[in-house]
Amino acid sequence: MNKTPVLLHVCCAPCSVACVRLLRDEGAELLGFWYNPNIHPSAEYAARRDALTGYAASAGLPLVTRGEYGLRAFLASVPADRDARCAACYAMRLDAAARTAAEHGCGAFTTTLLISPYQRHERIAEAAEAAAERHGVAFLYRDFRPAFREGQNTARQLGLYRQKYCGCVFSREERQEANARRLP
Repeated sequence: MNKTPVLLHVCCAPCSVACVRLLRDEGAELLGFWYNPNIHPSAEYAARRDALTGYAASAGLPLVTRGEYGLRAFLASVPADRDARCAACYAMRLDAAARTAAEHGCGAFTTTLLISPYQRHERIAEAAEAAAERHGVAFLYRDFRPAFREGQNTARQLGLYRQKYCGCVFSREERQEANARRLP
């Protein structure tokens, strides 16, 4: 891997652990990037951001943060349909990642969203490729999913805050509804 930095968009600290290790094992110099206006409520946003900030410091991962809690802007920019909503959310975050990669002289960018078995990989890759083309940086695709459990176990050992849903108000609602259906 060349020595220009790779920007790593980070959705949360636990998902970053294995991604950081794998990319560093490839010889990548990393720049972490936090931009997740989809996360709701504001306390959840702060908990995830703060967990990442602490982990990044301990891991020697330089970190750029952009934006603050952004529920209203997020809701205004995503459609109601779940499939379209997730695609719009990916596009929003990955466009910011590609733009930030270009601004910081990174030759490529990738995202920790690619470690989750619960995310839509094809949609993530499509959004990232489009953002890469718009901003003149490469999208570094990696299927990090085989390392998901390893990363989660390491995050647990490190005592990192681990959330129970993807982050948006819609996924939180879906999680609460699923939990309610399990109750007798």
